[in-house]
Amino acid sequence: MASVTLSEVRKAYSGFEVIHGIDLEVQSGEFLVLVGPSGCGKSTLLRMIAGLEDITDGTISIGGRVVNDLPASQRNLSMVFQSYALYPHMSVRRNLAFGLTNLRMPRDEIDRRVADAARILQIEDLLERKPRQLSGGQKQRAAIGRAIVREPQLFLFDEPLSNLDAELRVQMRVELANLYNRLGTTMIYVTHDQTEAMTMATRIAVLNKGNLEQVGTPYELYNAPRNLFVASFIGSPRMNLLEGRAVGQGVDLPGIGTLPAKLPAGSVTIGVRPEHLAIGQPGDLSVEGTVSLVEYLGSELFVYVDLPGGRTLLAQAPGNARYRRGDTVALGFRAADAHFFDAEGLRLEAVL
Repeated sequence: MASVTLSEVRKAYSGFEVIHGIDLEVQSGEFLVLVGPSGCGKSTLLRMIAGLEDITDGTISIGGRVVNDLPASQRNLSMVFQSYALYPHMSVRRNLAFGLTNLRMPRDEIDRRVADAARILQIEDLLERKPRQLSGGQKQRAAIGRAIVREPQLFLFDEPLSNLDAELRVQMRVELANLYNRLGTTMIYVTHDQTEAMTMATRIAVLNKGNLEQVGTPYELYNAPRNLFVASFIGSPRMNLLEGRAVGQGVDLPGIGTLPAKLPAGSVTIGVRPEHLAIGQPGDLSVEGTVSLVEYLGSELFVYVDLPGGRTLLAQAPGNARYRRGDTVALGFRAADAHFFDAEGLRLEAVL
């Protein structure tokens, strides 16, 4: 296991900076997920840690050693890519052993490592197959096995599940989490899917346009987002956002009412997650609207409610609830469940 430290790391292409001075400490033995929208720089950051991209400025340390000038082959890490990158003419066994053979490792040690990786990933019966004979999930297991046999101090994953269908992605999420629990090796995982981040990570680092917005546990990011970007990015479905103005002892929401919460005077954005909008129940603030869409997901419903002022709120309800398009419903929410952000999008703590 190894810690990873990034200090003022920057990356520029032809003078255009895409990573803007990131400071990040990855603790030894943790599963850190880098998450953010497409183009935010998360894969570039991972490739710099791997040694596949040069850094423009700053330092990267792995296990307490600065690796800025070390090639990828000398960083004692393994990387799993979005594409499986298996050699099509080789069996799974030979794919797993190939890198170790090039290192001139003794045959009995190669066999031991391949057998251990196959057992961990439950692909022992696939070792003699060629990649064309494997399903997508089996190919991904083989690609992960090739990384495991190196017995590195650090695993890097670059969106490894994005080529899989929805059901298989859920299955592989569970398998990767179990793999982490068995190996205990430091892992850094890149994804644009915040559900993957929330379900697997010990900590999450949220990136946006080359900047690090917040680092914390899934619980911290969901319940105490540091700014408006994190609040709206983390959580599925997205948080409801309402524009208002703090005046005196409350926040005035035009066309809705006043939410009792004491904040510094000025523009305020209030965020309310769908599960905190109660249909047909009173709250610190209630508003009526018309149901415009109902999404049935079995165990729950997502109900879209159009307000008189043109806004639409999304509320979550139990799966056995009965709402139809055109129904008039009342939505209530508590100030204690709301998140408050100032005009710059930074989190505010309200006095309730």
